[in-house]
Amino acid sequence: MPALTECREFKISEASQQLGVSVDTIRRWEKMGLIKATRDQNNHRLFNLDELTRVEKKTRGEHGENNYTVLKEKVVYPVTCIDLFAGAGGTALGFHNAGIQHVLLSELDKGACSTLRANSDALSLGWRIVEGDVADIDYSDITADVIQAGFPCQAFSYAGKSLGFEDTRGTLFFEFARAIKEVRPKIAIGENVRGLLTHDNGRTLQTMIDVLDDLGYSTSYKVLRSQYLDVPQKRERLILFAARNDLDTPAIFPKERDYYISLREALHDCPVSIGQSYTERKRSIMELIPEGGYWRDLPDHLQREYMGASYFLGGGKTGMARRLSWDQPSLTLTCNPAQKQTERCHPSETRPLNVREYARIQTFPDEWSFTGSVCSQYKQIGNAVPVNLGYHIGRCVLAALGHIDITEDMDVIHTRKEG
Repeated sequence: MPALTECREFKISEASQQLGVSVDTIRRWEKMGLIKATRDQNNHRLFNLDELTRVEKKTRGEHGENNYTVLKEKVVYPVTCIDLFAGAGGTALGFHNAGIQHVLLSELDKGACSTLRANSDALSLGWRIVEGDVADIDYSDITADVIQAGFPCQAFSYAGKSLGFEDTRGTLFFEFARAIKEVRPKIAIGENVRGLLTHDNGRTLQTMIDVLDDLGYSTSYKVLRSQYLDVPQKRERLILFAARNDLDTPAIFPKERDYYISLREALHDCPVSIGQSYTERKRSIMELIPEGGYWRDLPDHLQREYMGASYFLGGGKTGMARRLSWDQPSLTLTCNPAQKQTERCHPSETRPLNVREYARIQTFPDEWSFTGSVCSQYKQIGNAVPVNLGYHIGRCVLAALGHIDITEDMDVIHTRKEG
């Protein structure tokens, strides 16, 4: 993993001259999510020259060092965690790899629970896995330093009642809040899609923050972009970091790195596995899509045939008939790589990404097995939080609790309330 480097930041025109590429090229890289800009005090966008140089080399086929790895520490810390809505174990494994111990994992989906049990046994994780409705969990005999939950985003009914905790009844966030209320962990981590920021004009998120405040927790939040956190995928997740008010515990988030990992690095020597396939007609159409291309690269008569009524609708529809690129991170994985709206075609072979390729992109280790039908395995992996993202969040939790040093690749937000 490359070390963080001293920033050499330039305005876009200066960066273009320094690197010898056009301004439009840099704009295209930014739009594609391959690079990120910061802002100076005059609100001018600034680009890191070292980052630009790495991207330029990758796009020219100079791949350099393979930076893909499943991050894992050798030390286990005296920190315990409850994981709600655990799915196939992406966050749980990431926290485990950071050195955090789990006392309970809860999941409703039978296929995901089977996957969790199989891996807990095979890898001697010793996880207690509770299958069923999270509302049935009794926390009276459970203690934990951390509660983590990737709860689904749901609207709340306000009706001007301002009942706080009670307002969220009937939602899965309520079960996250109930666990916090009954267990009183030192830290609670919530994970959701970026869209939670604007859900119901921001009122859903604010209600969550208000409820956590009523429970005695100060909450900070940040959108983390996985492609800058050792995940070969453009996947954004909103992370809530709630610290108990009676403890001197800061909220800490991982800083984005100044590099990304390409599909070429991630899928190098990937094991052969089961996967979906195209119909003969769809395959003949997808054969015409170049690496990194999509439906607009087809002749017009095939665009009309493939897109149907969508051909006449607005929007770029860039996920349709989409072939991935070797030298970029993957687009966000979905539950079905052959789904027409969100195609995830292999960069050079005309087929959907297979199950083990999906797992590599989500940074599951090759020894992590998935049970159930092919469709179930795709769904489990597509819904997961990337393991390496979970690792970075887990390390920030450990730093906030004082078990490891706060390092330069962490953002610290002091949230403690006085009084």
